[in-house]
Amino acid sequence: MFKKFSYEDVSSQNQVKASVQRKIRQSIADEYPGLEPVLEDLLPKKSPLIVAKCQNHLNLVMVNNVPLFFNVRDGPYMPTLRLLHQYPNIMKKLQVDRGAIKFVLAGANIMCPGLTSPGGALNEEVEAETPVAIMAEGKQHALAIGFTKMSAKDIKAINKGIGVDNMHYLNDGLWKMERLD
Repeated sequence: MFKKFSYEDVSSQNQVKASVQRKIRQSIADEYPGLEPVLEDLLPKKSPLIVAKCQNHLNLVMVNNVPLFFNVRDGPYMPTLRLLHQYPNIMKKLQVDRGAIKFVLAGANIMCPGLTSPGGALNEEVEAETPVAIMAEGKQHALAIGFTKMSAKDIKAINKGIGVDNMHYLNDGLWKMERLD
């Protein structure tokens, strides 16, 4: 999704109204209850919240020109990896085995066998169409953020095909864009 993402892909940046800002804050608070204590610091009520509209129906939520969250169409808001590295426990985690790491870092979707092999780990509570953090075997930080295509139970049972869509990964265009000036 963000493989070749750059400043040129941003078509417009708008400061949102207070009502829209409240709605965005509320949906982020509902999706990530672990962020509740720091939500006021991340998305302060007083500072302007800017939504950058990009190609492919992508929205970036920014504070002080720093992208913090993104969503596609009207889907759930997902944190950027930089934010996830600051607050690692806000998302449910799935772990891929060592063999899958280089493919995930190249932007590939996460296949079921990479999650069910001995090096992988599944969180049984993960449902279909849920934002998840993709961890790597033997590594501390998340290497990608994904959107599950099927539930963890189905991934285990079917063990074939794409289990998680790779939305944002280390060293992609959004990762390299620390600020949007």
